Amino acid sequence: MTGLDSLTRTVPPPADPVDAQGDWTEAEERLGVRLPADYRLLAAAYGWGEFCDYLYLRTPFGTSPYNVLERYDGLLVWGVTMDADRLCWRTDGDPDQWPVVVVGRGTGREEFATGAAGFIEEWVTGRLSTTVLAGMEPDLEPWFNTFRPRLHRCLRLSEGSRPYDERLRILRDVLAPTVDRGSWQSADGEQGQDHFATGDSDWHLTYDRSHPHQIRVSFPPGDRTQVRDRLFAAVRLMGCTLLEITAPDGLPLPDWDADDA
Repeated sequence: MTGLDSLTRTVPPPADPVDAQGDWTEAEERLGVRLPADYRLLAAAYGWGEFCDYLYLRTPFGTSPYNVLERYDGLLVWGVTMDADRLCWRTDGDPDQWPVVVVGRGTGREEFATGAAGFIEEWVTGRLSTTVLAGMEPDLEPWFNTFRPRLHRCLRLSEGSRPYDERLRILRDVLAPTVDRGSWQSADGEQGQDHFATGDSDWHLTYDRSHPHQIRVSFPPGDRTQVRDRLFAAVRLMGCTLLEITAPDGLPLPDWDADDA
């Protein structure tokens, strides 16, 4: 099994990847090198986006200035991290044998005898031995997010009469199919979060145990009405009252009317 095979089993690729297709011959001529075969398959499968809110994969396609393969200190950068570490190749010899070089934001530098796909697979599964990169948060499941325009909403709810676990089950049933992204809970059970995504669309959700509790959701702008209608239906079945809809910074939003819930 290749690193990409194992990675796709652990982290399902998106149904509609961004900047995943293009003219590879033109891209390689522009860069002046032939790109590794495993990277070409990796970019085609996932496109431009992020693994676990931390490791950002770039492709040679698209128009965003943030999605480019570029030279840095004699290396070729194919990704970065949230901490501004650079993920690179040392481009000596056969491209399919290029080692991955991690250049830390500070002075750290490490080299790995693995392709880009194998490197990411080892990181998301916690098997990568590194002193430069941070690890994935232990309470979360591996995932991949495409980089595309998204809207963000927070729905603050009354407690209602149902226990939290039942409300969560109803919410996920209404939005089914869903994919788990992990959860955490405080020792007293008063605080916590459950993270999941919809399996047939590109909606990302967090259900908070805060008081009052809330549903946080991000989604493509074109899904605005569908997201609103399904979440409002879920809130009614959960036995809750929608108190307020805000942006992530807490400011009220006029585009969804809580009175419609």
